[in-house]
Amino acid sequence: MAENITVLGSTGSIGTQTLEVVREIGDINIVALTANSNIDLLEAQAREFKPSLVCVMQEKSAAELSKRLKGTGIEVVSSMEGLIVAAVHPDADTVVNSVVGNIGLRPTVEAIKAGKDIALANKETLVTSGELVMRLVKEKGINMYPVDSEHSAIFQSLQGNSMNKIERIWLTASGGPFRGRTDLSNVTLQEALNHPNWSMGKKITIDSATMMNKGLEVIEAKWLFDVELNQIEVLVHPQSIVHSMVEYEDGAVIAQLGVPDMKVPIQYALTYPKRVKNRFPKLNFFEKNNLTFEKPDLKVFRCLGLAFDAIKIGGTMPAVLNAANEAAVALFLNGKIGFTDIPKLIEKAMGAYTVKYDYSLEDVLEADGFAREYVFGLN
Repeated sequence: MAENITVLGSTGSIGTQTLEVVREIGDINIVALTANSNIDLLEAQAREFKPSLVCVMQEKSAAELSKRLKGTGIEVVSSMEGLIVAAVHPDADTVVNSVVGNIGLRPTVEAIKAGKDIALANKETLVTSGELVMRLVKEKGINMYPVDSEHSAIFQSLQGNSMNKIERIWLTASGGPFRGRTDLSNVTLQEALNHPNWSMGKKITIDSATMMNKGLEVIEAKWLFDVELNQIEVLVHPQSIVHSMVEYEDGAVIAQLGVPDMKVPIQYALTYPKRVKNRFPKLNFFEKNNLTFEKPDLKVFRCLGLAFDAIKIGGTMPAVLNAANEAAVALFLNGKIGFTDIPKLIEKAMGAYTVKYDYSLEDVLEADGFAREYVFGLN
């Protein structure tokens, strides 16, 4: 069980829920908090949890926060360097990485090198650099606990089965707001942000609407659980009650079920291997008694197919997929492109890139930069 934690991205959806978990179960000390720009919320968090260090990415915002926290003894740092300082904080035993985007990669790597356990909600770390990161995890002998509800479900379904062979991982998806639709050409931003089950940040909500979110999770699951791509099957489950399942070679399928709420997966990552009583919402089988499953439509949800293509190609191509998607989603959120332009731009970026197979972290960051520049350059 984690005793002292750093929370990267504490003002975002997962970060704020992590702090809710800490409030609920107690016995966990916050040593560092980081945010991108929301200094009002970060200040309130700092005053409540009293970490020794906080980080804001923007230097101007950090200077303002430093004035506000004067006399508290809390150190304020900024930029990527500050983010890394928070990630390797000497008093932290576990780093919760809930930063959105590839910006979470370097601090995760540095935290692993520093011997910290990782509670990972930042998909991009394993999507872009899964081979490198998991090799480093093994070398350093640290633990990586998944925070995403789907990967947490798989992790929980694997407990007690280390000697048994995995036949298949069933990775469930809600299907997002456009499940069942065959034409997405006229989708509006408001429609895409209206997820039927989950309350999340804008970027991940758009990823859920395009099903890129599930594609990224497929890549993440491959590295996290050391399975082949053909052992991962995406299953649309609109009720979001079965968070994912593991099928073993004898045909037994073990699933983890719960309400669509992130706090239990977050808590399990922080308290593993213990389960701790809480007051979070519980599943009522008399109300949630109609669970259905469907095959995803890869023609309509092209982003999911592109994710499979990227991991099949391998090397640095998933990094290009991820960065091109981030850039395209940013353009969509800013009204620069239409919803169906997102997969088109990603596919163009992948087609324009020459993949590297014997790659380093620098190669991953270079691929990331190429894809962003390419997509933004087209618009």
